Amino acid sequence: MRLLILNIFLFLSVLGFGQVDKMEWFDDAKLGIFIHYGVYSVNGIDESWSFFNNYISHEDYMDQLKKFNGEKYDATQWASLIKKSGAQYAVLTSKHHDGVALWDSEVGSLKTNKDYVAPFVSAIRNEGLKVGIYYSILDWSHPDYDVYKRNKKRYNIKEDPARWENFTTFNHGQIKELSDRFNPDLWWFDGDWEHSAAEWKAPEIKSLIQSKNPNAIINSRLTNQGDYDTPEQGVPLTSPENNHWELCLTSNDSWGYQPNDKNYKTTNQVIRILVDCIQMGGNLLLDIGPKPDGTIPEEQVEILEGVGRWMNKHKGDVYDMQKGIPPGYYYGATALSRDSTILYLFLDYNPNEEIVIKGLENEVNRVWVVGNGTKLRHRVMSRPYWSNKPGLLYIDVPDDVLDKDVTVLALLLDGKIKLE
Repeated sequence: MRLLILNIFLFLSVLGFGQVDKMEWFDDAKLGIFIHYGVYSVNGIDESWSFFNNYISHEDYMDQLKKFNGEKYDATQWASLIKKSGAQYAVLTSKHHDGVALWDSEVGSLKTNKDYVAPFVSAIRNEGLKVGIYYSILDWSHPDYDVYKRNKKRYNIKEDPARWENFTTFNHGQIKELSDRFNPDLWWFDGDWEHSAAEWKAPEIKSLIQSKNPNAIINSRLTNQGDYDTPEQGVPLTSPENNHWELCLTSNDSWGYQPNDKNYKTTNQVIRILVDCIQMGGNLLLDIGPKPDGTIPEEQVEILEGVGRWMNKHKGDVYDMQKGIPPGYYYGATALSRDSTILYLFLDYNPNEEIVIKGLENEVNRVWVVGNGTKLRHRVMSRPYWSNKPGLLYIDVPDDVLDKDVTVLALLLDGKIKLE
């Protein structure tokens, strides 16, 4: 009987009834690492956009391929650092808009001198993390792709549909190759803005992926086929409509390695942005750009290690946190436990006095500091007997319990949270 039930469950999952379950690891992840690695790192210029916007000729851009050798590339070191950061998944650019494949593709001829994707996938999985593959569905270098540069097209696809068919065959061939060889847990598509879903044959791409792995997660940039949204750079002011989402964010101002870009975010800033994502029920996908030799810039290592300190201090709770309560009840970010019986408060400043929560109808059984377990004094300022409004809850937070970046407090409630 148990075997029969298991088979029925697997069958329903393949049919799509396992949609909620397949997103569970993603929703719990909280942090992922984005890696933009490619030939553009040689000159430290904008990936793909440099020649598209005519800042550099296509020939000069591709000349970087001769010097891109990754002599110090060590996927094991990458994976170890990513694990240390507290991230639960990592996404590598297998091919950007420039069309240069970072794996030993048998479908296309434009590729690096060695396979960077295979060692990455193996190392990430060895650390127990989920594997994400970035793939640009547009390809400004492919001779059968219609767009070449911002002000130049190779042809019109309506006038030469056979040529466009050649490109989509190539495109789907590379995606199938990545699927068959690496079977990613997550697909991070990009570049869908230049054509419609029908022109990309986006439903066919999704079907191709799911025939290999029904539980593979797809981002929103495979036109209308995605499982989760991907806002970019700007922190959302309110929760996105899709319950599943991640903010993709650079650690400085550039996706790939640019040695002149020293405008790095501080570790504290990154953690506070991560907290913003957690309170709205999303993830942070933090980007790094390795140098052409495969090493990761020291500034980025420092950020990942700093975020890892904070994540690992709170890991007993942070991965289980769900979307917080609406604003107005507490002047800061919040989160809830899975069963909504623990309210988490994030404190990114030194209050110098008691903090306050309004409109909480529950009794609070205990308040403690997450990460060290210190129990905190709390008291309720009651309303007059003739008022049915909940009282104000005050919590005393001594200086010696404060985290150097963001302090996390936990309030154990007498049941599921109830707010006025």
